[in-house]
Amino acid sequence: MTELSGGTALPQERRVVTAIPGPRSRELMTRKQAAVAAGVGTVMPVFAARAGGGVLEDVDGNSFIDLGSGIAVTSVGNSAEAVVRRAAAQLELFTHTCVMVTPYEGYVEVCEELAKLTPGDHAKRSALFNSGAEAVENAVKIARSYTGRQAVVVFDHGYHGRTNLTMALTAKNMPYKQGFGPFAPEVYRVPVAYPFRWPTGPEHCAEEAAAQAIDQISKQVGARNVAAIVIEPLLGEGGFIEPARGFLPRIAEFARDNGIVFVADEIQSGFCRTGRWFACEDEGIVPDLITTAKGIAGGLPLAAVTGRAEIMDAVHSGGLGGTYGGNPVACAAALGAIETMRELDLNAKARRIEEVMKPRLEKMAQRHGVIGEVRGRGAMIAVELVRPGTKEPDPEATAAVARHCHQAGVLVLTTGTYGNVVRFLPPLVIGEDLLNEGLDVVEEALANLG
Repeated sequence: MTELSGGTALPQERRVVTAIPGPRSRELMTRKQAAVAAGVGTVMPVFAARAGGGVLEDVDGNSFIDLGSGIAVTSVGNSAEAVVRRAAAQLELFTHTCVMVTPYEGYVEVCEELAKLTPGDHAKRSALFNSGAEAVENAVKIARSYTGRQAVVVFDHGYHGRTNLTMALTAKNMPYKQGFGPFAPEVYRVPVAYPFRWPTGPEHCAEEAAAQAIDQISKQVGARNVAAIVIEPLLGEGGFIEPARGFLPRIAEFARDNGIVFVADEIQSGFCRTGRWFACEDEGIVPDLITTAKGIAGGLPLAAVTGRAEIMDAVHSGGLGGTYGGNPVACAAALGAIETMRELDLNAKARRIEEVMKPRLEKMAQRHGVIGEVRGRGAMIAVELVRPGTKEPDPEATAAVARHCHQAGVLVLTTGTYGNVVRFLPPLVIGEDLLNEGLDVVEEALANLG
């Protein structure tokens, strides 16, 4: 089986022909270390040459099963036909005008699509940006402008970006915040419903976590001082945490009752990743604002804030924008990605990935006590690793599993507040044979722990 990638046929196979990293990758890594800032880290020390479908090929000819999708970005696959076709056509017309100088139809088309796809049948507006962090930061700006308030409430284990404000919103210190303060003020953090680690057990998690969060907001901040509550409906960098059912609706209700803008950060979980267009739909949540990026444009840099027209339009003319925000080539790519999502029914494919992955991972959990929990939805699945017989995080075992997979030709990512979660974000177009082969390697890695 092959996948067309950038005009070349890319075999859909795992193939390890050198040591990992190979000689060419080692040579390029030496150059990287001499030219690129040390703070730009690398998960796998191999350099990509081609990618498509469910594989990534490096410069030494090794072919890796891709269970990371560039951190949930290439959901439609690398170099998806519609993305390449539309982006290439736009490149021949013009690469930039700046939408704030002379707008173009592609920007409007993307905003029209977002109005159709995002939850709720109310009138909507969108503004386009370059990155998820920009989208979240602008959502806060919009909420503050609309409400006239300043405070922002976020949650334990949340991740929202690397700008000064979004670092303040992010819960995890290392590597995102260490040494970079002081951070933006008027940010308040409250508990999230983390079933696996809730002290009184998962059955009490939703009710107790919501009560604690609301109590802290009411007493420590004052509900009438809060501009926005910002939450990931399925928390990404915190460890693919699914808030206990009932928690999100209760928080959204509290926001609505107190005139607070409820912001769903769907940057990692959006665009078919969880088996729905957006993860918040799983419990019928209709956010006031929704932030998107990552999977929106098939790998090109694009992000958006979409929301209720009266909230989005509260900002004065010129208050939103940026030189590259909604770049015309990125907009064309986004229209190609959305076309692909619809034509291939990638929501159904994400649900099928869950049907394949979860039972296999749950069987692994029965055999390997290091797996404390299997969780996630669609093609956003994770295993939390612990010291057997406890809930003590085991980041060492997590790193060992990832290392084994990488050496064996499978790209996996780790995550979690405690660094003890292996996350799986395969392209939604991956073949089931590759997916199962990748899981075979994961099981080998677990067995290799001893």
